[in-house]
Amino acid sequence: MNGTYQDIPRLYTAIAEWLACVVYCLILRRKVKRQQFFLISLAALVIQSLFLTLTDDLPIFFWIPCMLAAVLLMYLFMYLVCEDTKIVIGYYCARAFLLAELAASLEWQLACFASGNRPSMVTQIVILVTVYGMVFVWALHMEKSIVRGIFQLEINFREFLAAVAIAAAVFAFSNLSFILSNTPFTTQITADVFYVRTLVDLAGIMILYVYQSRICELLAEKELSNIHSMLKAQYDKYRNYQTTFDVINMKYHDLKHQIAGLRAEMTEDERQKWIDSLEQELESYSPELETGNSVLDTLIAGKMMNCQAHDIKVTCVADGNILDFMHVADICTIFGNALDNAIENVTLIEDPEKRLIHITVSPKKNFVLIQINNYCESQIMMKNGYPVTTKADKDNHGFGLKSIRYTVEKYHGTVKFEVNKNWFELNILIPQGGVG
Repeated sequence: MNGTYQDIPRLYTAIAEWLACVVYCLILRRKVKRQQFFLISLAALVIQSLFLTLTDDLPIFFWIPCMLAAVLLMYLFMYLVCEDTKIVIGYYCARAFLLAELAASLEWQLACFASGNRPSMVTQIVILVTVYGMVFVWALHMEKSIVRGIFQLEINFREFLAAVAIAAAVFAFSNLSFILSNTPFTTQITADVFYVRTLVDLAGIMILYVYQSRICELLAEKELSNIHSMLKAQYDKYRNYQTTFDVINMKYHDLKHQIAGLRAEMTEDERQKWIDSLEQELESYSPELETGNSVLDTLIAGKMMNCQAHDIKVTCVADGNILDFMHVADICTIFGNALDNAIENVTLIEDPEKRLIHITVSPKKNFVLIQINNYCESQIMMKNGYPVTTKADKDNHGFGLKSIRYTVEKYHGTVKFEVNKNWFELNILIPQGGVG
């Protein structure tokens, strides 16, 4: 290789690897509190810096094992901080490693260009802060824009292996000139070596971004498909409820008249008791709730059957007339999914006295306020504005809440999920008439 050219200081590489991990820790859900995150991050920076600095003088034979060990330290840092599967953390660790390679290579190339082969320490620090700040802030913005709107990131083993393979191939190709100088893909000119490394790392980062974008597009399509399935399912439930209650209402009125006739003709005590019992049972099917909106009445009445079977107490204060501007399917989606989630949650409570659900529909200035609250004993974590399911099958849950938000936003409304003193609260505000 022509001329002398100092390689990237190991401390700079360690800082880049640490910052890349921090970027993805800020994107993924964390399992530690802010203070713990700060302490673990500080320890990770010290360990990463010491390891790379102390292994700087080892023979070239140990270079690859040392880089693998550095990647392992990056993975350990992210694993201790992030609450996600090992595959997802490994996937992002591969991306973090390549991002660190790009930042370190670009920074050192600019530092050498600005000050020759021996840049001053002040120049190095200024360029390092500037380049690292721009690269990692850009990366954080890009990553958040890619995953925005994705409810649950899914990375399978094949996608994980693909990301690792891309990162390994890019790293090998970008550093090929440092190991082998006489190949069709290497150069012996010093400036070109660093230029090729930066360019290849940048290309690798873009490949991984495109790959990630495609994964997120597929997830978004899957979410949209599931949301539409939820919309149709809730509307179908409403139609079934409507048909069932039409039949019940007809039978109710017919049997009322039949009982009246039997009571007039029969005088035996046993028959009288039987008639009284039958009449009492019929009273339980009598329509008790009238909100002013037939769709809402039918939905709540249908859910009440399930609530009675599980000793769930439902209270409702609703002015259904203010929902007249909404499509039938949209009312079904909002109230059907919200009540299904509330019923499912309170059913798990052992004490029947605490199985409580409250529904409110009321005007608030120029808005429609919808509140569906249920008592909750379990701890609920939030991610991206949604409660995180505790079920093992996470992939097929959460779309009910997603479909609620999707429907509310059609009317320029807002949705907020929160936990307040053992009550899970769903608060919806929609402009009256659906015009924001």
